[in-house]
Amino acid sequence: MNEPKDDNLAVPVGRHDHAMGPADAPVTLVGYSDYECPYCRSAYLVLRKLRPRLGDRVRYVFRNFPLEAVHPHAKSAAEAAEAAASQGRFWEMHDRLFEHQRALGDADLPRHAAELGLDVALFEEEMEEHAHAGKVEADFGGGLESGVRATPTFFVNGHRHWGSYRTESLLAAIEAAEASANR
Repeated sequence: MNEPKDDNLAVPVGRHDHAMGPADAPVTLVGYSDYECPYCRSAYLVLRKLRPRLGDRVRYVFRNFPLEAVHPHAKSAAEAAEAAASQGRFWEMHDRLFEHQRALGDADLPRHAAELGLDVALFEEEMEEHAHAGKVEADFGGGLESGVRATPTFFVNGHRHWGSYRTESLLAAIEAAEASANR
């Protein structure tokens, strides 16, 4: 696949993003993902394995990109993660949704919230009102502006990663970006 020369992240990382790792890390990895996508789950497992190895050298930013046409539960799962974020538990719900990818239906999401110790009444109210749909749609729109058409899609220090999301490929891209940032 030939890499376009202008495939950059259109929406810079900001305060509304979910980020793990220090803001001043030499590498920022932005991932557009769909909780129901099996490829995204594979990428989640790769990132989970890489996190301890990379430590404070990488800040990981998650953005929602639910592909509703092929994953009917993806948008509500994204809204569930955002509802958990409103209670300070985004990453816990993020992990739980990927780890229980076959249980993303309307009846499953409140159970996940309860098992994480969230205020389930508030969670259900926010889900019913689609209180976080705007955040999910903003992430999706930013992805479209950045040329995202499939999941998972990664950007390393603002540039699209055209390699695979396998361990070796992501690690090589991160290490190259780190070397470039340290020059």
